[in-house]
Amino acid sequence: MTQALHEHLMGFAKDLTAALRALSERSFAPHEAKTLRSFSAGEASYYLGVADGYLRKAHHEGRIPEVGIGPGGRRKYTAAQIHEIRSVLAATAKNPDQFRPGRHDLAKDEMQVLAFVNFKGGSGKTSTAIHAAQELSLRGLRVLAIDCDPQASLTTFFGYQPEIDFFDGGSFYDVIRYRDRDSGEGPKPITDVIRKSCFPNLDLVPGGIQVAEFEHETPAALSRGELPVFFDKIRAALQVVKDDYDVVVLDCPPQLGYITMSAICAARNIVMTIIPERVDLASAAQFLNMAASLTEVLHENAGVGLFDNFRFLLSRFDTNVATQVDFASFIRDLFGDAVMKAAFLKSSAISEAGVSQQTVLEVDLSEMRNRKTYERAIQSVHEVAEELHEMLQANWGRR
Repeated sequence: MTQALHEHLMGFAKDLTAALRALSERSFAPHEAKTLRSFSAGEASYYLGVADGYLRKAHHEGRIPEVGIGPGGRRKYTAAQIHEIRSVLAATAKNPDQFRPGRHDLAKDEMQVLAFVNFKGGSGKTSTAIHAAQELSLRGLRVLAIDCDPQASLTTFFGYQPEIDFFDGGSFYDVIRYRDRDSGEGPKPITDVIRKSCFPNLDLVPGGIQVAEFEHETPAALSRGELPVFFDKIRAALQVVKDDYDVVVLDCPPQLGYITMSAICAARNIVMTIIPERVDLASAAQFLNMAASLTEVLHENAGVGLFDNFRFLLSRFDTNVATQVDFASFIRDLFGDAVMKAAFLKSSAISEAGVSQQTVLEVDLSEMRNRKTYERAIQSVHEVAEELHEMLQANWGRR
């Protein structure tokens, strides 16, 4: 029997929404804020940038606050305690900047905007963005993650259900929308939609399906000369919080539309994720060609499009697949230093953690049967974040 397509699709949407809500409720209670596990002494030492022995000695001498004790008499650190200890160490260190990785002089050290882009979905862009944002925050940087994607996958990692929680507003769309000619309602300050996370130094601007409206509304806004123009929307919005964060991470949609172009114009640091496979390389070539043409027009006519760093990041890289290893070498030979030395490896641990809206950094390894798999994935995250961290430090004139 012939059916109306919209009714059929609405039925699927309702069923899937209900199923996702049930899945979310099994992970944590409804309306309960997402919580973060505690960290081992080894992890705390790593994020503080000190040796294990240094941390033990500091505890023994009473120079830093004591923390909880876990199984086996081992110290367990919350993320908040790690940040507190960092502040204490900075206050007494001969070189306090060792424990102050963020901006030292707000007037001199610019807020760093880092955009993750790719023309093709499934490239690991969102996974890379969320892991990088979490890792940089644990290292002591004040991070704002912005979900620019209508699919809002990044937002789900913060424990939200975008299709429910932000259906009536409160998403990134409220920040970049154009003024409604009938109601007069216009964009809101970005501070109105920022959400705190269970990571003390990491905040979120959530995405949602409404963000897609920006793509449809921009041509009309251009025709009537509304300001700011689309490519300045994100850059202008960030001015409100330019003193509040060290790093802004933009997770862009898997397309080269107005939102992505606005993100590229706001970011001085761009990371393009790329899977080392033939079809993904072809997609990357298309993206680069289109991006080059569009940014050339913007640069010549609006003076935008300057950048500090453009990096390719090998993502979802399976080192057990010979063709991927070969293509990885091909990419490195072709682009040289523009390719990050670290790679975001493909891992079942990342998929497993994602089922419960977690990253591998959030998972309690003591409960994992395949702990080594998780440890390899975490090491991959550490290496990528370390390289990004060094890049940001270099932007601030530190080596």
